Amino acid sequence: MPPLMHGTVPLTARLEPWMERLVGDPVLCQELIEEHGSPLNLHDFSPMSRNIAELRDAAAAHEVDFQIYLARKANKTLGAIDQAIAEGCGIDVASFNELDQCLKRGVPGDRLIVTAAVKSLALLRLAVDHGVVLSLDNVDEALDLQEIAAETGKRVSIALRLASSNKSIAPTRFGMRAEQWLSFLEETDLSETLEVSGIHFHLNGYSAEQRAIVLRESLELIDALRERSHKPEFVDIGGGIPMSYLDDAQQWTDFWQALAELPEGDESLTWKSDRLGATGATPSGAVYPYHQKLIRGEWLGKVLESTADGEEQTVATMLKERGVQLRCEPGRSLLDGCGLTLAEVAFTKTRSDGLPLVGLHMNRTQCRSTSADYLLDPILIHSQRSRGERKESSAFLVGAYCIEEELILRRHFEFPGGVTKGDLVAFPNTGGYLMHIIESASHQLPLANNLRRGGQRWVRDDIDSMILS
Repeated sequence: MPPLMHGTVPLTARLEPWMERLVGDPVLCQELIEEHGSPLNLHDFSPMSRNIAELRDAAAAHEVDFQIYLARKANKTLGAIDQAIAEGCGIDVASFNELDQCLKRGVPGDRLIVTAAVKSLALLRLAVDHGVVLSLDNVDEALDLQEIAAETGKRVSIALRLASSNKSIAPTRFGMRAEQWLSFLEETDLSETLEVSGIHFHLNGYSAEQRAIVLRESLELIDALRERSHKPEFVDIGGGIPMSYLDDAQQWTDFWQALAELPEGDESLTWKSDRLGATGATPSGAVYPYHQKLIRGEWLGKVLESTADGEEQTVATMLKERGVQLRCEPGRSLLDGCGLTLAEVAFTKTRSDGLPLVGLHMNRTQCRSTSADYLLDPILIHSQRSRGERKESSAFLVGAYCIEEELILRRHFEFPGGVTKGDLVAFPNTGGYLMHIIESASHQLPLANNLRRGGQRWVRDDIDSMILS
């Protein structure tokens, strides 16, 4: 059956079987919205097992000691924590509340790492109290942590966040260069308080080549640290492990080609001819690359197989020779297939110049990451309890905030079977970052509730009943 809704230039989402069953049951979807409100975040964490196995198999093929830490910031549910821990992973946390919730959920301190970009004293103390590794970003953090460790009499395990010195890699706000860390360690006696257990780095983008470069830099820093009597045992490459939301590469190419050819002022493809950061037919860096060929396991294999110019040793060999564990902190790629957002149509109308609009009971922060847009076709569900006549139409999706640019998505959509108040719109594969990373309760609108699959039922995730400190 053809879709009831698609982009003017389609970008058809890859769906998990559980998503297909859900959107194929309009009665259930309507009942869930009536009970829990709109929008509603729905989770089934079973695909995480497959995603984890894919990464582990790639590491095992190269005989590399390997551990995965789920990036908690990608999805705030406690169900995601439970699934990751059940799979033998750790958790990467980026705030006091994220750490506190994990500890209260029973996650052992040695299965956690704190990578917060800015760390409060309360966060540092909580990590120290529970034996959690901290990724240190700068000297001020290190001195704060040293003081807390001295007060408690505990020796704290740390990872030094490394900023690359390679000219091919863009400057970063995260971490310090190797020579800066070595200079600090030589000038400051940490022997009684802090123990350098590893190296950590954060890179923008998804380049396997760049990760291999910084991995080599990290191993060189480990060599230098060991010469100075430190005993680092791991390198953590952070996140940025790619995934693909679309199966059809041609759709991805066609979309950007059509966008490049769009006349100025033509809104048949995007709101106000928005180019989404592109200057031609090449996909823009302002949006996530929703179609990628090299993902997860194959991508990690490429990192491990990499060699430097003029050298024969692979990254995998260098790790094994030093007895260094490789760690990573995926969010999006681990949560691939684990979430879907459901919203109710509030109205249909036109802009003052006649442009059709479909309003939803949600706001644009509830299906968006930090990129310019979410580039998947939503799924329209014709509700049996909808009100109004449906006629073939096209429109933009708008949301609840009282601003002109309150677009749920900036793409233009076709509704071959029509749409009316009370129908439902499903946004596929939103579990990684797209639900929670920038969600806002502006206007004092409630945040979306979060459900997870509990056997044959949908149950509230415990995060929605917690009182955050």
